[in-house]
Amino acid sequence: MSETRVRYAILGFGHHAVRRLLPAFAQCEHSVLTGMWRRDSVAAAQNCAEYKIPHCFATREALCASPDVDVVFITSPDAMHRDDTLLALRHGKAVLCEKPLAMNADEAAEMQAAAEAAGLLFGVGQNFRYNHSLEWLRQKVREGAIGEPQLAHAEYAYPAQTAPRKWITDPTLACGGPIADVGVHCIDALRFVLGENVTSVSTLARRDARSGEVEAIASLQMEMTGGIYANVTASARAPYRSLIEITGSDGVLVAENGLTVDRPVELVLRRAGEVVERVTVENGDGYTRMLDSFALALGGQGSFVASGEDSVRNMRVLDAAFESWQSGARALVRD
Repeated sequence: MSETRVRYAILGFGHHAVRRLLPAFAQCEHSVLTGMWRRDSVAAAQNCAEYKIPHCFATREALCASPDVDVVFITSPDAMHRDDTLLALRHGKAVLCEKPLAMNADEAAEMQAAAEAAGLLFGVGQNFRYNHSLEWLRQKVREGAIGEPQLAHAEYAYPAQTAPRKWITDPTLACGGPIADVGVHCIDALRFVLGENVTSVSTLARRDARSGEVEAIASLQMEMTGGIYANVTASARAPYRSLIEITGSDGVLVAENGLTVDRPVELVLRRAGEVVERVTVENGDGYTRMLDSFALALGGQGSFVASGEDSVRNMRVLDAAFESWQSGARALVRD
């Protein structure tokens, strides 16, 4: 497998695939897109013709059973992730699944257990772990550049009302509003950068007329291992913004646009209010690096840093966040 490119098929092809994944595959060295399936067969045929995708599968089952597919990349709505993953695993396929991994942690744990039982590689599309910005922040924390981390903040805002994913406010299809959609990226980013886990969550959130039964804006106060207090703020009603900040005993790290892949990211290290280091990076190759990393891991070269097992922890944090919102009390994150 290491001598030829790993063959991916996208199950649940849609806007995300066109906007992010197709350009990423075009730059891959170890991965190639060989097929796809989407519910709308007419649109699927048009997509395959337009983007020159070799195999336009008629059913999910046909995609998962195909000998021309090595990896099933699942990009369907959240509620379908469990069934799609289990189907692919039953057919002996490695699975890369979009975030949030499932509708809840129990589903996610079931998916992970099935992958372990089958002896198959299972990863999650937490693509920001392959952003140069997060790698820089993680390295600075590990080097002790800011001393002992004490406070952390991650924010992700975007105008969901202009987004093409209309199902994102349907609670039968979406795990949640911005908490699950982009807040999970913030949670994962802080866990990745700090090398710590979340132990409890207190959530404030509100709905509005457009969000229906899911939240529109939220703030999560999180207690983390290592004695770190963290905040995650997520909005589906503001212009795009992403931010990562880490305050330590000896300094501060700030990454404005820290989770973006579309524009340069300025990374700053400050001590005593003075800029000690300023770096600008580009994250445009993050999706490509993620795809190729999974392909190499499948061939026994290296490991994939966004494993299914690790992402079950993210789902447990989401469960606690929604539990806290519903109860009005702080919720513990299950082990």
